[in-house]
Amino acid sequence: MTTATDRFRSARDFLLEHREDYVTAYEGFVWPRPEHFNWALDWFDVIAQGNDRAALHLVEEDVTGARLSFAEMSERSSRVANWLRAEGVRPGDRILVMLGNQVELWETALAAMKLRAVVIPSTPLLGPADLRDRVGRGEVRHVVARAETTVKFAEVPGEYTRIAVGANVPGWLSYEDALASSAQFAPDGPTRADDPLLLYFTSGTTARPKLVEHTHVSYPIGHLATMYWIGLRPGDVHLNISSPGWAKHAWSNLFAPWNAEATVFLHNYTRFDATRLMDEMGRAGVTTFCAPPTVWRMLIQSDLGRLSTPPREAVAAGEPLNPEVIEQVRRAWGVTIRDGFGQTETAVQVSNSPGQRLKTGSMGRPSPGFRVELLDPVTGAPGAQEGEIALDLAERPVGLMTGYHGDPERTAEAMAGGYYRTGDIGARDADGYITYVGRADDVFKASDYKISPFELESALLEHEAVAEAAVVPAPDELRLAVPKAYVVLAEGYEPGNDTAKLLFEHSRTVLAPYKRIRRLEFADLPKTVSGKIRRIELREATAAGSENEYREEDFR
Repeated sequence: MTTATDRFRSARDFLLEHREDYVTAYEGFVWPRPEHFNWALDWFDVIAQGNDRAALHLVEEDVTGARLSFAEMSERSSRVANWLRAEGVRPGDRILVMLGNQVELWETALAAMKLRAVVIPSTPLLGPADLRDRVGRGEVRHVVARAETTVKFAEVPGEYTRIAVGANVPGWLSYEDALASSAQFAPDGPTRADDPLLLYFTSGTTARPKLVEHTHVSYPIGHLATMYWIGLRPGDVHLNISSPGWAKHAWSNLFAPWNAEATVFLHNYTRFDATRLMDEMGRAGVTTFCAPPTVWRMLIQSDLGRLSTPPREAVAAGEPLNPEVIEQVRRAWGVTIRDGFGQTETAVQVSNSPGQRLKTGSMGRPSPGFRVELLDPVTGAPGAQEGEIALDLAERPVGLMTGYHGDPERTAEAMAGGYYRTGDIGARDADGYITYVGRADDVFKASDYKISPFELESALLEHEAVAEAAVVPAPDELRLAVPKAYVVLAEGYEPGNDTAKLLFEHSRTVLAPYKRIRRLEFADLPKTVSGKIRRIELREATAAGSENEYREEDFR
């Protein structure tokens, strides 16, 4: 009899076999859709049997660390699961997990899956107000947190089990006690594929965070597509730079690499140091590397040649990556960074997978298992050359959320008309490649021309003086709105008239007249704790006006 594990392995192996043949992979891939599936029990524990290869390799700033095999992670997570069950964790209970990149994070994730508990991943950067929201709306029954962050919960009311990792904390259970439990785990019952597994609070760039619900298949099986995009193979050493608590961490530090039977490698640091990171990558033998655009922009300001053995695969996600960064990495490493597009609500929907012909500025083509449409902004009909990126629900991809927990109206709006609507705008060319235009609420008009902030930001980043940039509309009596850029300068450049003049001249050189940057301000960019730019704050600041603003007309 074919088991859920067999079907999962077959689908995975099909993608591995055709990892550089996009057409065959896209046309031939079929999602496994088991009735019952528990990734920790039916996949991880299976591949872990007698497996001494490293599953997790952590290196701390002081060069200490941990290296645990698949077999060890399986055993340790079973001990944690048995202990949590003894402390009252039941199927369906919500566990808020607020840990850093430490062994206990992965142990707890696997243990919770085995127990059929629901994990609410949370970054240690959250404050009491955010935690009150998560504990309340998430109906949290248990909390697992680092000892040094437990003080934040003094201001978070609720009847929840408190578990501290690290030092002993009065009133909190000690996580260390878990490892004395039995290593033999027996589940209480079968796991339905549609049982909830994860509740993610979105980063909230423009509004109150949504609560995204995923199941025991939507992320574990859905991230077969992410494995394919990254180009992971069994035995790879994968580094993904992402903060725990955010969806991309689960994408590429849990499901995608362990779907491929690869090692998860992480270097923990207090302050980003490109040189040290590359040294650790070289020592660990990193073969596949994923980082957000902010990290890539910091890396190219260092000596990329320091890494003598660059990764075989390099990808970027979170926000679109600018062509200038891609070119600098290609020249130094001989590797092309491949962009991908997805959301907390999904696995990777559109990507440049290995072997595909790359087009500058394009996110690539739809991932295997995803039927992507562009909806006309006026009629909402599919087939537009430019429109809202949407997933066809007639062939609902496994890697799509159940919906927004506790918010049926928002779920219905997102799934209206037989499509899951991303809220992002894209343009598709004749070959099926999709280029990111911007968030639907970020694109604006100036003199009746549609402006994509991303395009203007990419143009600014071509100048060596610009480390980061964000473009928003600024009110204008004549044009209704004009593009204003907030710029973070690269090392060696100072804010002032001379630098402003340089950047306005650059804008006039590389952009069409209607797209030119008309106003400029040197300032740090407000970001969410997951690193996304909070454009709503920039729009509000622009509307309020600033005496630190430079205007293009003053430099003619």
